[in-house]
Amino acid sequence: MSVGLLAVVDDILTAAVKASAKTAGVVIDDAAVTPQYVQGVTPARELPIVGAIALGSLVNKFVIIIPLALLLTAFAPWVLPWLLIVGGMYLCFEGAEKVLEWFGVHHGPGQDGPRDERKLVFGAIRTDLILSTEIMLISLASLDAGFGIWMTLGALCVIALAMTLLVYGAVALLVKIDDVGVGMTRSPVGRVRSTGESIVRSMPTVFRIISIVGTVAMLWVGGHLVIANLAETVWEGPYDLLHTVTHWVESLGPVVAWVVDTVLSGVFGLVLGLIIAGIVLAVRRVLRAGAPVDASH
Repeated sequence: MSVGLLAVVDDILTAAVKASAKTAGVVIDDAAVTPQYVQGVTPARELPIVGAIALGSLVNKFVIIIPLALLLTAFAPWVLPWLLIVGGMYLCFEGAEKVLEWFGVHHGPGQDGPRDERKLVFGAIRTDLILSTEIMLISLASLDAGFGIWMTLGALCVIALAMTLLVYGAVALLVKIDDVGVGMTRSPVGRVRSTGESIVRSMPTVFRIISIVGTVAMLWVGGHLVIANLAETVWEGPYDLLHTVTHWVESLGPVVAWVVDTVLSGVFGLVLGLIIAGIVLAVRRVLRAGAPVDASH
């Protein structure tokens, strides 16, 4: 019996590794997006916030995504593309809001004061829900169709745990690396001290780059989700255009084709996100205009 159990575990792990390999791009996006949520908080709160987001990510995967994905796959597979379209539109909206903020357009209250940790964590978990959904659905689609329900569940659980540890372990290391640099500046060894000073000086630039990468990632992943799932539901136009353009550049190599696909998906995501942001801004203005005025002011 122990040999049979080991064989089952080996099959699950092998399937999980193969399936998770196809999610690498989304995992990188997730790791790039998350550090934005701890910018502006006190250093002592960085790791607790990352831990809270990681716990929320596990809840997303184990309590919401995996059970729902298995149920919908069994009973209502047609719902999944629509859920991914909604999730992609949300990512496009968030990415577009970041772009607008670069140009001085703010849709909400400023961030000059201390950041509200509960809102910050909730926002990060909400974004993680969409990225994690794509990770898990890509993994589910990559598993052998002959897998039984329990083998599939086991593989998805392994992928969920491994991806969460990978993403948030990397994020925790990234947000605390400046503290490592500060510690190195106290070293009596000159070379170590100068390296620590270089790390500390470079971190603001590193986080600016991460913010840009995270925004681009949201637009790219969101745009790709909407394009791919629209093609499966009601409108193949954007997908056909994307496929035609990438087919033209395939002769230049797979890397060029991937870059073109990514850029076009990101542009589509930005345009869609700006449209959604404009609608949201208009609705907010209407609601504010219709709100009762306080006579005491």
